[in-house]
Amino acid sequence: MPKKIKKIEKEILHRPPVVVVLGHVDHGKSSLLEAIRDFKITSKESGGITQHIGAYEIEEKGKKITFIDTPGHEAFSAMRARGAEVADIALLVVDAAQSVQPQTKEAVMAIKRAEIPMIVVLNKIDLPNANPGKIKGELAKIDVVVESFGGTIPSVEVSAKEKIGIDELIEVILLVADLQDLKSETDVPAEGLIIESYMDGHKGPVATAIITKGILRAKDIIATDLALAKVKSVKNFQGKEMEGALPSQPAIILGFEKVPAVGEKFKTYKTVEEAMAELKKEEPKREIGSTVLESDPNKKTLNIILKGDVFGSLEAIEGMLKNLPQDKVALRILKSEVGDISETDAKLAEMSKAIIIGFRVKISPIVVQFMRNDLDKRLRIKTFDIIYELIQDVRSNLEKILEPEVTREDVGKLRTILVFWGEKNRQIVGGKITEGELKKGLKLEVFRNDLKVGAGRIINLQRDKKDIDKLSKGDEAGILFEGNIKIEKGDILVAYVEGRKKGEL
Repeated sequence: MPKKIKKIEKEILHRPPVVVVLGHVDHGKSSLLEAIRDFKITSKESGGITQHIGAYEIEEKGKKITFIDTPGHEAFSAMRARGAEVADIALLVVDAAQSVQPQTKEAVMAIKRAEIPMIVVLNKIDLPNANPGKIKGELAKIDVVVESFGGTIPSVEVSAKEKIGIDELIEVILLVADLQDLKSETDVPAEGLIIESYMDGHKGPVATAIITKGILRAKDIIATDLALAKVKSVKNFQGKEMEGALPSQPAIILGFEKVPAVGEKFKTYKTVEEAMAELKKEEPKREIGSTVLESDPNKKTLNIILKGDVFGSLEAIEGMLKNLPQDKVALRILKSEVGDISETDAKLAEMSKAIIIGFRVKISPIVVQFMRNDLDKRLRIKTFDIIYELIQDVRSNLEKILEPEVTREDVGKLRTILVFWGEKNRQIVGGKITEGELKKGLKLEVFRNDLKVGAGRIINLQRDKKDIDKLSKGDEAGILFEGNIKIEKGDILVAYVEGRKKGEL
């Protein structure tokens, strides 16, 4: 093995493509990644993938492909915002049985900003209502024109569930990669991009990186802008030790002194002193783990504690939470960090009346027991595996804090013809219904010469001196009116109903 790597180091390497998968949340992005992984890896190799590391590699007909498993286009865009060259090819996944969604359009924008080739993947073609032609037409309207519609963008029809079309998709990816003629130097110091990172209680900082040039080995000294590592070990996506990670390969790196940020680039240095000299002098203004959304003291506030599996997930979630409207109610993140939900989190939540939101994390046994004993249900914890569902739940909690909006609907009008008698705040009046209908119990407003002069309600409703529950347009009616005004002949009585609509952001 060492001899092979030394031979490669003197050459320009044709490297595998790095592929990112984007699309609307329920259009099958995750299930497609799982189908490719299960079909191409775990059926052939033992072990599979034991944890979420953000990337994995497959091999087809002697050619490799690296897939990046990001939480979504938000994380992809966040990496791009730092100037990170994240991927060579993007798969746009669209449900062939539904339609192009707002998140589909956002993913298209992210891909176009990255200026990388796109492959449209029409998923769920096994469903009876699948209509790939309709989807292609909708995509054309947002300037994504596939080859069968006269464009240049390849499209593949698949079913992640039934594992239909997976081989064809792999072939198209390899074809697009060949057209790009992807190459990288290997006889230079290793460089790469951090795509995932977290703190492990036993191993310390753990980072997943994609190698962009050179070969990364154990004992190399590498550094991002903010974190340094004397590399202890380099493992592949399945956690197996590698002698060296080649360009485009995902590598799990141990040895960082602190957790590097997702999207940071790293370089290799000859000495620790040289690497230290290149580290940025100033720390960033905020690192994940501090308050990220400040509350307005004049607004009602929702406090949340955010726990995620890895930093990339937290970054994507925080980015989406910042986009929630906060004109009416404020959102404050008291704490945002990687790791399972702990007793410390529970105590902070109880003290601050916060909701604990977890993404792909577990709840510690102590906290689970506390929740069982919490008769007043003061501790609120929710965990999610899909970012979109997490954001929708936070939005729902924000809306619950808002005062409900009182709605009003006019349902009928009566022109007063006769006024029979009145005592205190009650009168019997007669008239003709000119619009809609009247019912017992409805609220009324009294208008005289187009001006509102009073209000009340219908105590009883009669026709031909007989009690009746409802009368409609054209009917003559007698009303027992109770209100704050003495009704006169010619007054218009407007009946209406009130409702309470939940607050919206």
